[in-house]
Amino acid sequence: MAKGGKKYLVCCLPFVFFVLLLYPCTHALAQKPTAVISGKVFDENEKPLSNVSIIVLGRETGIISSDSGTFRLRVPADKAFALLFSYTGYKTNQQNFLLNDKEEEHVLIRMEKSIDALKDVTVRDENDRKEAGLIRINPKDAINIPSPTGGIESLIKVFVGSTNELTSQYSVRGGNYDENLIYVNDFEIYRPYLVSNAQQEGLSFINPEMTRNVSFYNGGYQAKYGDKISSVLDIQYKNPKQLGGSAYIGLLEQGLELEGATKDKRFSWLIGLRNRSNKNLLNSQETKGNYIPSSSDIQGLFSYQLDKKNSLELFSVYSQTAFTLIPQSAQLTSAVFSPYFTSDLALDVFFNGQEKDLYSTSLFGLTWNHQPNKDLKLKWMISRFNDLEHESYDITGDYLFGERDFDKTSSDYGNIVNPLGAGTYQNYARDMLNITILNFSHKGYYTRSNHFLQWGVSAEQETVHDQLNEWQYQDSAGYSLPYQPGSLLLFSAEKGQADLVSGRFTGFVQDNISFNDARAFTLQSGVRINYNTLNRETIVSPRAGFSWKPRKGNQDVVYRGAIGIYDQPPFYRELRKPDGSLNTDLKAQKSWQVVAGADFNFHAKEKPFRLSVEAYYKNLWDVDPYDINNVHIQYYGTNNARAYAAGIEGRLFGNLVKDAESWISIGLMHTMEKIEGAEYYNYTVDSLNRPVDSTLVHQGWIRRPTDRLLTLGMFIQDYLSTNKNFKVYLNLLYGSNLPFSIPGSVKYRDALIIDPYIRADIGFSALLLDNDKSNRRSHNPFRNLENIWATLEVFNLIDRENTISYLLIKDFANTTYAMPQRLTPRLINLKLITRF
Repeated sequence: MAKGGKKYLVCCLPFVFFVLLLYPCTHALAQKPTAVISGKVFDENEKPLSNVSIIVLGRETGIISSDSGTFRLRVPADKAFALLFSYTGYKTNQQNFLLNDKEEEHVLIRMEKSIDALKDVTVRDENDRKEAGLIRINPKDAINIPSPTGGIESLIKVFVGSTNELTSQYSVRGGNYDENLIYVNDFEIYRPYLVSNAQQEGLSFINPEMTRNVSFYNGGYQAKYGDKISSVLDIQYKNPKQLGGSAYIGLLEQGLELEGATKDKRFSWLIGLRNRSNKNLLNSQETKGNYIPSSSDIQGLFSYQLDKKNSLELFSVYSQTAFTLIPQSAQLTSAVFSPYFTSDLALDVFFNGQEKDLYSTSLFGLTWNHQPNKDLKLKWMISRFNDLEHESYDITGDYLFGERDFDKTSSDYGNIVNPLGAGTYQNYARDMLNITILNFSHKGYYTRSNHFLQWGVSAEQETVHDQLNEWQYQDSAGYSLPYQPGSLLLFSAEKGQADLVSGRFTGFVQDNISFNDARAFTLQSGVRINYNTLNRETIVSPRAGFSWKPRKGNQDVVYRGAIGIYDQPPFYRELRKPDGSLNTDLKAQKSWQVVAGADFNFHAKEKPFRLSVEAYYKNLWDVDPYDINNVHIQYYGTNNARAYAAGIEGRLFGNLVKDAESWISIGLMHTMEKIEGAEYYNYTVDSLNRPVDSTLVHQGWIRRPTDRLLTLGMFIQDYLSTNKNFKVYLNLLYGSNLPFSIPGSVKYRDALIIDPYIRADIGFSALLLDNDKSNRRSHNPFRNLENIWATLEVFNLIDRENTISYLLIKDFANTTYAMPQRLTPRLINLKLITRF
């Protein structure tokens, strides 16, 4: 097939997938065998019950019983199914059937009174469809999605893609993780900065069991959100009204959540405790040794209503992650295919030394809410965030590189039989980072007629104490690299110390206007301003968005779009250059972005679906280029690049079965950059490999480290057709290849390719205890529990060896080879979940 044909096929794949997905929903299938069930519904006193809802389990619609309690319903034949009979104040009655084609069965149904209170009903806000880039996520799905890390971020990865299942980091529309904003109850959240490997990470900051609302913006967000250029994750924690909680225990993580309120509802509390150990995950890594990871946190949200117009809210968090590794050995293998030879290259490393890391984070925030009248709400916030990090490692590795014998009949099976290189390397670090951020903010909200006016101002002081001391020594075949006769040189060294105190002042104002005419048109417009005392830069960011819902015709569609300036003032990590020095004159990265899309609601086979499509374009300047290795982001510390990102995304939401929403997300994206002054020489050599001529090459546009053409994510929920208490959850992720750069090389930047990321995780849940408390005796230890679920999860179901980065090794001829470093294989996890 021609290259052009291949490109055309790749571009068409996601759209073909959408057609295949929608086909079973819209195609009028040939007539299926059916049967008929008729009967009558009675109450506990043998009186007929009218208006009883009767529905086939898994469907969205059904019928109701007549005034005399009778009903007649056409049902599927030749397969097992269940009918659900429900009526307010009565227990749901489930009846299972298996009928032949054209068979008719008559049944009598008796309903029992229920002592349970009415359950909460989730109502979708139509305004969610009117904001560009907005995705509402149900936090209850975070405990269900099968994923090694779990949490809200695992749900986000279904929409934006993933490269590493061991981290909670994610990349949005060509950006890196540092370009994402995260808020919890309007407080901005930060993550550890020294983490370079996902195995060092612990718990995500966000506690899903405490979460009430999740709003994720993957672009086009409004002026009220801060100064980053990729995405916003806005988390709101619960406001409890009664006593309750949840607990879960698993092989990887354990947690407890407690909530309650006083009788007068003036004081409420929400407390969460979690503990996590990734030892079971890390023990399956290619590097064998003694892994001792641990991570725990405690979070509390306390609210007090002073009077009808004033309330106070205290939010506090403390988390600590410790990671210890005493490595022993590692065996890496890579198959090499070329026109000249085929070989199974291998690397055996034997270690000596250890690594010890400690990360602790704390947040203390106080909010005063004042509402003078129903149209005006004022908020004052003060917070202190502290991040203290220590990294210490001194590890020596002796390695042998060559061809591995995979002949099981050979006595050398598994050993390196044809050595190509040998050597020693030593990695050393003594790093400390202490960041303290003090913030005072004011926000206001005013509603008047069809206007919703919002404003805010913020003053922030950032204090950074940093000590960096890292070096790497490499010895190949008895020679230190780089080789210089008579000298012993380090392969790389970074050393620096910084004490920075800077201020940041921000403000915004925006107005959301609703035009209540036949066009159902809304307009959001606003502007942000930011001043940084470190680089003395003032930036202004106007933004605007709109939505339009035509009221003519039968289609339920909303058109929406946004355009604006999005800037990102530098923080600690962007300032640091590869040699360890800081560029305090670094300016903000800047961009203008445009987003346009549409949102469709429709029904297929009596099931509701929602299709959302968006196209976007980002133009960036004053870009600070970077390389990514695992989760470590190394910036250049200069504003010497331009970049762009363009793409289109589609998301389909639907209930394949009732009360179990599933979704699929497909994205096409391309992002490139051009670095000023990036040039290199191509040399012409003679027969003795001596340079005889050279040509200067100016590097042009190249792929950015996050350039991924195609992403696909699916989260599917289902249950048995005759029993809703047995559920299955499927999480599928695909991402096409990514570029990987040779460190310190201009010519070989993006020279390597990381193969596509393909992963499937599956979970099976069974209800061990339901919420029917009427049959529980007073001495039953479970009498106060709402339910208990048991879950079995299989991670990496297809056991694919995904690559996260490369280790570069030189042979005796000074030829460099790239050995892939793999992620986790297939693993099993068990967990038990209860709510009370």
